[in-house]
Parts: sequence; C-alpha cells; structure tokens
Amino acid sequence: MINPGFKWIMVLEQEIAKLLKKKNLSLAVAESCTGGLLSHIITNVVGSSAYFDSSVVCYSKKSKIKLLGVPEQVIDTFGTVSAECAITMAKAVKRLRGTKIGLAVTGIAGPDLIENKPVGMVYIALSYGRKNYVERYRFKGKREEIKKQVAVAALKLLLNTLGSATI
Repeated sequence: MINPGFKWIMVLEQEIAKLLKKKNLSLAVAESCTGGLLSHIITNVVGSSAYFDSSVVCYSKKSKIKLLGVPEQVIDTFGTVSAECAITMAKAVKRLRGTKIGLAVTGIAGPDLIENKPVGMVYIALSYGRKNYVERYRFKGKREEIKKQVAVAALKLLLNTLGSATI
C-alpha cells in the first residue's frame, strides 16, 4: 500500500517539477475518481505553470464522452473503470491540450460498487508520444484515503516514466 504522507507527496512534487522543467515537457491531466486532487498536488509547486497546462475533471460517464471525446463504445464495452478508458482519457487530454504528456486516473473511491467493480479498483494511464502506459491498482481505505493513494500512485507513475530513458 502506498503511504500518502505529506512529506512523501512533497518529495514527489519537487522531483516531478525538476524533471519536467529539465526535459522541457508539458503536462495535462484528466481526473475522474480523484476529483481534482491530483492537479491540486501538482500545482502546489511554485512555478508549476511552466510545465502544467490544465486539468479536466470528468467525473461522470457523460463528461468523459463530452469533454474528452471518449467513445461511448469504449465505455459500453469496457466500462469507465478500465485500462481502455484510462488510456483513452490520457491520450485525449494530451491531444486536446497540445501537451507532451497526458496523465489520467479513473476508478472507484467508494463507498459503492460501480459497474460491478470493487471499491478501490483504479486505472492510471500516461501517454507520451506514441507510448502509452497503464497500471491497475486495488486500494483499500475510506474514500478520502483512496483518493490520496490514487494521486500518489499517479505521481509515482509520472516520476518513474520521466526518470526512465524512454522520455
């Protein structure tokens, strides 16, 4: 389980900021289950406007379709909580905002099941160039705890990808 402690989040924020600036990369985020928390954390760093473009909070099925252009067929076939939906969201926000990187989260923070999927089921996707990454998680805890864990996991995916030779 990821411990979303305050100090850990601050370290992630700062490291991501350094790498995005160093590599001259821009970022846009599409958030569902975190409801803006991920963008809030990213913008805690002074000067984040140098690399952070925007966030789209698309909490409902309708907003994923209308705001990001996620095909209804993707949602009907795989669900809003799926790897396919997460990747589509990441690619869409990157394309719509004209950034180098698109990061997306979709999942269930609870307390109710959605699409017969369990509370804590989350998909996090990152799109950069022609490469797309997606990770599946099953977090535990109360709604607020799950949201924090999702945000930290998304930041870790971003940091790990930025630190790799692929970017």
